Parts: sequence; structure tokens; C-alpha cells
Amino acid sequence: EHSTEHIYNEIAYPLVEVKGYNGTIFAYGQTGSGKSFTMQGVVDPSSQKGIIPRAFEHIFESIQCAENAKFLVRASYLEIYNEDVRDLLGADTKQKLE
Repeated sequence: EHSTEHIYNEIAYPLVEVKGYNGTIFAYGQTGSGKSFTMQGVVDPSSQKGIIPRAFEHIFESIQCAENAKFLVRASYLEIYNEDVRDLLGADTKQKLE
């Protein structure tokens, strides 16, 4: 019943705000329950952007404000379905990982 903006602000924002540490958001639930929508969202309306685009904006805005610092940003987006793991950011999203 909550917007993706509310979910981001309550759950993801504090994880992203902790600078220099790894953070994980694990979306778990039945097929069709809204995990992908919550993570990805849609571009328009902007109130329905998902957690991932919001986190990227947050991270890169923080980097732009930093002075005299270097950053390495790494992200992974994995799907685990029927014990098969796929990299959703990889070149071939259909390929199963070991």
C-alpha cells in the first residue's frame, strides 16, 4: 500500500547514506507480488521510480558533492528463480550463473 518513494525513504535511504560500506536489499516473495516493480519501477510518473534508480541518483548526487575524493561504484542485480541465478545487468540476462 506504500509508494516506492516511501519504501525507498524508509528502507533504502539509510543503507545508501552509509558511505563506504556495502548494502544489500533483498526482495523476496511470490511470483507477481511486485518485487521487480518495487526494485525497478517506471520512469513516468517519477513518483513510481523504483529503489534502484532512486539509489543510483542518491549515490551519484553524493559523489558530485564530494571534493578531493575518488569513488568506485559497483552494483549487481541478480535474480534467483527455481534455484537458477541470473545477472540482470549482464550482457545476456538469460544466461544462468554457476
